[in-house]
Amino acid sequence: HRGPRAADGRSRLGAARPVRRFWEAAKAIEATGGFAIFLDGRQVKTPAKADLVLPTAALAYAVAEEWNEVGETIDPRAMPMTGLANAAIDRIAPDKESFASGVAKYGESDLTCYRAEGPALLVRWQEEAWDALLAWARRRYDVDFATCSGVMHVAQPTETIRKLSHEVTALDAFQLAGLSTLVTIGGSVVAALAVNEEMMPAEGAWQAVSLDDRWQLEQWGDDPEARAALD
Repeated sequence: HRGPRAADGRSRLGAARPVRRFWEAAKAIEATGGFAIFLDGRQVKTPAKADLVLPTAALAYAVAEEWNEVGETIDPRAMPMTGLANAAIDRIAPDKESFASGVAKYGESDLTCYRAEGPALLVRWQEEAWDALLAWARRRYDVDFATCSGVMHVAQPTETIRKLSHEVTALDAFQLAGLSTLVTIGGSVVAALAVNEEMMPAEGAWQAVSLDDRWQLEQWGDDPEARAALD
């Protein structure tokens, strides 16, 4: 399945030539619709020239802190919260239903339903990490899941797909931006919903969905670049 690109917004933020820091301090200030970010009194805009307004104070303060930590030039890779906020406003909000539908489709082939046939240690790791997620989703959404060993597609119950899709489409643009990376890269709608509902922290969910890649590192030797990408 090819779903929507992860909503990190980084390519758009960094599309132009590097921008030198021109401000002394960034502040989050309450504004209409949430909290705006100001650089020395000048309101920050998204790449599409919309006001960068965050829905919560915590998120606004985190974005402001990214701007305060900028060095001589803006490095989008060091500003993930800003990138996600840009994506939520510029790319997701204008057509949230379409974006949510693309994310929800991952539930039709959720990573947690496809298990290794071996070796035994990997099978156990998957059971420990993924069975708990599926058990939580069964209780939380009153659904069931079909699992299999191998890579052949296994169809999920129609009601399961319907209920998971409903939960995803009910998310707002900022929630979708925050969780889309976990879904599109990790391949698990279940893990993303578990984060959204605070069943587990984002770090724990990422550990779960990147389990197979970590297993490969253990078997074939550590690769610093691959390890950095996973961490």
